Amino acid sequence: MPATAPAFIVVNTAGAVIGWTADAERLTGYTANEVLGRAGTRLLPPADRSDWLRRLKNKERISGLAEIVCRDGHTVLVRAEGAKMLTRLAGDAWLVSMVPAIGDMFGGPGSLLERLLAHFPVAMAFWDRDLRCVWRNSAAESLETAFPHYQIGASLHDPVTGHDTTTVRGSMRRVLETGEPAVDREARAFPADGRGELSLSISLFRLDGVEGQPLGICSLALDITNSQARDRLALLREAGIRIGSTLDVKRTAQELADLAVPVLADFVTVDLGEAIMPGSEPLQRLTATPSSIPVFRRAALASVHAGVPESLWPRGQAVFVPPSSPFTKVLDSGETHFEPVMNTGAGTWLDEDPDRARMIHHTGMHSLIIVPMKARGELLGVAVFVRHENAQPFTTDDLFLAEELVARAALSVDNARQYTRERNAALALQRNLLPRNLSGGGTLEVASHYLPSDLHEGVGGDWFDAIALSDSRLALVVGDVTGHGIDAAATMGRLRMAVRTLAYLGLPPHELLTRLDDLVARLAEEEAGDGEPRDATGATCLYAVYDPATRRCTMATAGHPPPAVVAPSGEVCFPDLPSGTPVGLGLGSFESRELELAPGAVLALYTDGLIETRQADLDAGMDRLGAALTGAALPLNDLCAHVIDTIVGDTPAEDDIALLVAKVPEKGPPS
Repeated sequence: MPATAPAFIVVNTAGAVIGWTADAERLTGYTANEVLGRAGTRLLPPADRSDWLRRLKNKERISGLAEIVCRDGHTVLVRAEGAKMLTRLAGDAWLVSMVPAIGDMFGGPGSLLERLLAHFPVAMAFWDRDLRCVWRNSAAESLETAFPHYQIGASLHDPVTGHDTTTVRGSMRRVLETGEPAVDREARAFPADGRGELSLSISLFRLDGVEGQPLGICSLALDITNSQARDRLALLREAGIRIGSTLDVKRTAQELADLAVPVLADFVTVDLGEAIMPGSEPLQRLTATPSSIPVFRRAALASVHAGVPESLWPRGQAVFVPPSSPFTKVLDSGETHFEPVMNTGAGTWLDEDPDRARMIHHTGMHSLIIVPMKARGELLGVAVFVRHENAQPFTTDDLFLAEELVARAALSVDNARQYTRERNAALALQRNLLPRNLSGGGTLEVASHYLPSDLHEGVGGDWFDAIALSDSRLALVVGDVTGHGIDAAATMGRLRMAVRTLAYLGLPPHELLTRLDDLVARLAEEEAGDGEPRDATGATCLYAVYDPATRRCTMATAGHPPPAVVAPSGEVCFPDLPSGTPVGLGLGSFESRELELAPGAVLALYTDGLIETRQADLDAGMDRLGAALTGAALPLNDLCAHVIDTIVGDTPAEDDIALLVAKVPEKGPPS
């Protein structure tokens, strides 16, 4: 299904709406005539209207959840993205995009995450600030007989005979007011279908908006009527925290094994196919024995005994299995093998596997579960659960729990595999599209550094370039494409070539950005399919042209952070450039500013990954960059390394980083 088109609006500094799109009308019900020139507060709930302009005044960007009021009075939870912009007629303004959050936050209708949540065994529901149910999954729907308020549109304030919601309302109000989650609170109910008393474990979490204001509550409820369900709840809760904590295949597999011992099993192994664990000798090249063949590599193992003496193979080694074994049957069928009481006598598959037979008899293994690890229709490997110290055989409840744990781990393993594969491909594409032999052409001394992200977002679309122009002039450019991955890297390559083509025309910076903005917008229109919304994402860009005859540098920005100028004395400043919208929106107007650079001065162009983190805003990041550049009289390549080491250090880079530095010759023509 096509993605929901974002609704764009523009609000000036007085709070009046000055831009309104057709998608905004479809989302809110308001026509352009009803909102243009009027206060934007009518789109906000009464509780959010006071001081909203003051709260946004000193922010360059906003991102998060927000609640808006539609024309018919009902509220909609949206994901809002906003940025300051400069308009030709109205001056400073805000450009805000909004997409309905329910569904979008799951990755879109029909997405894997949406399907997982819809059929998640724990009852999940979303409640707005009036404690009205706005979304539920199938597990929550099944509890409707016990809790009638699990209905879309039902409020906990609605009186229902035989149901007192005073306690849960109080808990939700406290979570809304304090932001502190309420975890594992027990509740009891008597369903109308005669099932008897139910015991539920209820957890409540607050959903916060763009400015941190509470928008609603997410509730999780699990049936813990018996003690086994309580143990299952505790293990599942821990699995949600421990499994998939990183995008590393082996570590995720080990997290599964460690979690299951000793709560579920005494001995656990996780074996994966060679496509999931690349970088080692292909299994096809290994010599098979007369009775077994190599089909896996051991990714993880855990035991109640130190050193895991039960395992015949350490981590990383090939695992051999007989063709007649249950391991092979699981691979062929894709179904779990459940053997609560193992048949270890003569005449079984163990006759073909004497090493396993000796280990089974030596340790007293008596109960076995082999679960295939499947994700997105592909078999990744198997997880094996064994009991030998615990005398109780596995039960069907143990089987279901093992399958749930493996399903979670399989998805995390596949995510890690796809992340590694796609990140490597995107990184290779990114590096091939960036300039390999950067040169200032004798006009300026230049150096650069590119650092990909260490986090799950992966490689982005940051780029830089130095372009020799006529009359010994040199163009410097740095940009940042919205998004991450191969698509962003490919878009980066197209933009870099477009900038080079326009640069050779000798256009001044503001005119080049105007042409680039129009070009990217037109390409997006042409590539949008019939009935599909235009991809309104774009890129930020800073374009500068240096003339050695005058030592003057003319530059313009399209939503990009300003450059840093390091004076020969070592002092650092950030020129105040006229702001502009990112290219690709088709909304921008740009202005150039001219600076004179002293002999020996250094100009540093960078992307926001260098200065912006989740813990600090752009201003704090620019202060760190200024401190790293101040007095750093180093060769340019060393200066790049010094800046990256000083700001990033050993912490994982949250976004990719491009840094381009250029130095004016010590001797040059006067201005």
